[in-house]
Order: sequence, then C-alpha cells, then structure tokens
Amino acid sequence: MSKFWNKTTTSLEPYVPGEQPKDKKYIKLNTNENPYPPSPQALKAMQEAVNGDLRLYPDPTCSDLRETIAGYYGLTSDQVFVGNGSDEILALAFQGFFSPDKPIVFPDITYSFYPVYAKLYGLRYELVPLDDQFEVPIERLCQPNGGVILPNPNAPTAKYMPLGGIRAILERNTEHVVLIDEAYIDFGGETAAALINDYPNLLVVQTLSKSRSLAGLRVGMALGNRELIEGLDRVKNSFNSYPLDRVALAGAAAAIKDDSYFKETTQKVISTRDAVVLKLRKSGFHVAESKANFIFISHASKPAEEIFLALREKAILVRYFNKPRINNFLRVTIGTDAEMEEFVRAISEIVGEA
Repeated sequence: MSKFWNKTTTSLEPYVPGEQPKDKKYIKLNTNENPYPPSPQALKAMQEAVNGDLRLYPDPTCSDLRETIAGYYGLTSDQVFVGNGSDEILALAFQGFFSPDKPIVFPDITYSFYPVYAKLYGLRYELVPLDDQFEVPIERLCQPNGGVILPNPNAPTAKYMPLGGIRAILERNTEHVVLIDEAYIDFGGETAAALINDYPNLLVVQTLSKSRSLAGLRVGMALGNRELIEGLDRVKNSFNSYPLDRVALAGAAAAIKDDSYFKETTQKVISTRDAVVLKLRKSGFHVAESKANFIFISHASKPAEEIFLALREKAILVRYFNKPRINNFLRVTIGTDAEMEEFVRAISEIVGEA
C-alpha cells in the first residue's frame, strides 16, 4: 500500500489472470488459449504491416476492420466497435451505459472482472445465484435493475444459454443495456448477433483471443445498434483514440476473412473437448456441459485442490478457484489431442490414488 494511492486505488481488489510461469515447460491448460496458431493469412498480413507506415498513427475509426466484421455478421459498420481486447470494451461499456443509482446484475459465479469494473467505476451490483446445475435463473435477471451482464457461455462453468433464453431476458429488460459477453461462443454456441436489429438495448461483446488464436494481439469487438456503438466511441475517444495499432488492424481483418481456417481449428477443439469429456466421465468425473474451449470438472473422492497441485507436479497447469460453491472444481482448457491425452493419463493416475 502506498501513501500516494487514492481511496479508489486503495480499495481495489484487481482481477488475477491465470499464471504464465517461466520456471519450466508446462502443458498450459489454465488460460483458455487456443492450442492452434493463428491463421496463416493473418500472420502474413501482420508481417506485411510491419513497414515504414508504422511512423504514422493507425486509423482511429478502424474503418476497414469494422467493415470486415460487419460483413461477416450481416451488419453495417456503424453497428460495430473494436477495441484493445474484449476486456477494454467491457470497461468502456461499464463506463458508458451503467449508472450508480441502479444496480447492474450478473451471475454470482462468472468472470471475476465484472465486480472489479463495477467497483472501479463506482457502480452498485447484485449477484444472481446460479442454481445447483450452474444454470442461470432467467427470472432473477428480469427483476428491476440498471443493466444486465451475461457471459454466454459462462466462465468458468462453460454453461451455455440458447437464444430463446437471451430473447426472454431482452424482452423483460427494455430500458437498460443487456450485455452478452461471448468470448467463447464460437465453440458450439449460437451468437446473439442475429438479434441486434430486433433489440436496441443488446450489446454483444466478442474477442479474437480464443477462437481465432490471437490472444497475444489484443483485439475485441462489440456489436449493437448505432446508438450503443456511438456511446462506446464517445467513451473511447475520451480515453484513447488509437486502441488498435496498424499490425493488429491488419491481422484481425485477415483472421476474420479466413473463415475456413477458423472453422477448421474451432472444430478441432470441439472434437477434442467432446472426446475428453467422455473419457473423464468414464473415470468418475462430473463434467458440466460445455460449449466453450474449456471444461469444468470435479471428482467425488479427490478434492480439486489436491488434483490441481498434483497436476502441477506433473507439469500440467489447470485453473483452480478457491471460492465458495466452486472450490471443488477445476477449469481445464482444451489443448491439442496429444496434450489432452497426457492430461487424461495424468489425472487418471491422480484420482486412481484416491
């Protein structure tokens, strides 16, 4: 603690990202990164963007990338916003659309950045408890509020809500923004982007970090009606007019255009995930239904923390959350087939010792 910090800084409990250790080589199944490299077309575009034009500022409107994304989703470019990762876009949305006088609502087990942002921006929030199956109780999200935030699929539970549920939430929350955080939607879910023209209060936030293997590039996007996008632009241009550099703009646009590679790699992850789920269930694990590039697992006779530590000893990293209701679960990112074979072998040995 520093005497130079203000009250807000002193009171913050920052988000804690998954560890990125450098002491030895690990199988990293802890940060939901894609096990496959980015699109070759994206890599080529970024290499070509490293030229003398880097002396110039990038396009502050990101017009080419916005048009590319709009074409992909059947929208217009003024319905698209892009930023420095979806985390930045979430931060701008918290600043731009929610007010201290009415609490925002989101699940009690979810992405732990949401309460961090709420506290940072002086917002009140109410947690909506998930049920015993980690499902979101739709009715609780439809009570009076100042905005709704729903990750779909949810993290760390991997549970997915079909579009019928999203529609029900939107139809009961017409006066405030409903933000659907779709970081993992491409691994088996159906995006709510198709609902944007029907619901002016819907904001869909996505990222290129997961399904397009560009976590190191930091590119996110928001899809919504023109007024919502203009609101994000107003906040962004009061904070940082150039959130994406020339290399990121080139790589992101090429990644969106390379749809065949995107479909090939996401299908690989889905196939591997489904195969691993079957193996783990046969070994006595409870595995929540997943539409993400990770799974949420527990074992009846071996505590999750013990499994977590034992896997680390075997140079395999997974994510353990020492929090109420989920402290006997592990979140496991889906890696390559070879990585997941090693993971299944190792964890089977560990629980076999129980």
